[in-house]
Order: sequence, then structure tokens, then C-alpha cells
Amino acid sequence: MHQHHLVDFGSLRRVAPVSRGSERGVTVDRYYIECAMRQHAEDIHGHVLEVGDDVYTRRFGAARVSRSDVLGESEGTPRGTYVGNLENVPHIPSGTFDCVVVPNALHLVHDLRVALRTVYRVLRPGGVALITVPGITEVPSDELRARPRWTFTAASMHRLASEVFPGTCLTVDSYGNVLAAVALLHGVSADELSREELDARDEEYPVIIAVRASKPAA
Repeated sequence: MHQHHLVDFGSLRRVAPVSRGSERGVTVDRYYIECAMRQHAEDIHGHVLEVGDDVYTRRFGAARVSRSDVLGESEGTPRGTYVGNLENVPHIPSGTFDCVVVPNALHLVHDLRVALRTVYRVLRPGGVALITVPGITEVPSDELRARPRWTFTAASMHRLASEVFPGTCLTVDSYGNVLAAVALLHGVSADELSREELDARDEEYPVIIAVRASKPAA
């Protein structure tokens, strides 16, 4: 038998997380979403549709954006232009947007294929979709029974997206490592890890999976 040193978990040797929510600062998954959006910031330009809010459109598109629309779940969504979810929005005109930003929203949609076909439909030829989805994550208590929830791997997301977007127009990246995943599950913020710790990538421990998918130009 191999002799293993006992791991000193310290304050993390507990069955409840250190923190629930984001009161400690920017969450690890949000850090990675921002990394993905920053990497493809040039794609956020012209007429942009963002799901849920326009925070990434404003932060990373800035002066390149000529018009910003938001798809909100309900009438009360701030700056919401359209109401609905990606499974059922026939009222959004086809071929409209230069960029569609879908930050961690697809995992709450029941029919993923329909949602991805919607994204493809509303993009202009040559337009780009920037999509992030969770890999390793906790399940917030308000979602436990309220709605379905998917988690993904880079391979499953690539397979789903490639059914809609041509393979040559598709890139899938994963962000995270085992330390970042443990930090996320414990509610430890990104600010409590170093940049080197956060930016180390181990594809066996994906915290966020990011897709850049473009609609062929004409």
C-alpha cells in the first residue's frame, strides 16, 4: 500500500460551505465569465442582444455598441427590450443582431436545442454568439425545485452547439481548476485567490465553459 500524507483541509474541513452567495466578493464563476467576455470583447459590437441584463454589453462592448437590447424573463427586467426565454421568442426578428451574449442562462432552459436554434436565427449573417455555461457548480436553493438546471462539459457543449453552428465557426474553452472549483463550492471569492491560481486551467475541473459561435456570412 502507498503511504499518503493526510491532507490538512484547515478551515475548509467542514460539510457546510464557508459562505453561501456572493457577500465575500466577486464569485469565481463570475470571474471566469468576465475572462471569456474580455477575450472576445471585439465581437461585442453593433446591435447586441444580451440575455438577462446588459452588464457585459456595456462593460466589454462600450463604444463599439450602436444599440443594446435585453431579453428579460419578466416585464420588470431593467432595460428589458424583449420578454421571454430563448425557447419561445418568435417576436424577436430573425437576422437582427451582430452579437448575442448569453452569460450563464442556457443551463436554465429546458430545451437546449431550441434555445441554440433561436440564438442562430436572430443573429445576422457573420454575427457572433458568446455563451457561457456552468461546469462544476452549486445549485442555489431557489432553483432546487423551481426549475430544471443543466451542467455541462466542454465536450457536451461542443456537441450541442455544433448541431446548430457549423463546426468551423465554433470554439469552446473551459476555465477553472480543482482549487478554483473548491473555492467556488465553498463560496470563497475570486479576490481571495491569486491571479495565477485562478488562471491555471485544468480541463478535468471546468468551472465555466465558454462558447464563441459565429453564423456564416451569407
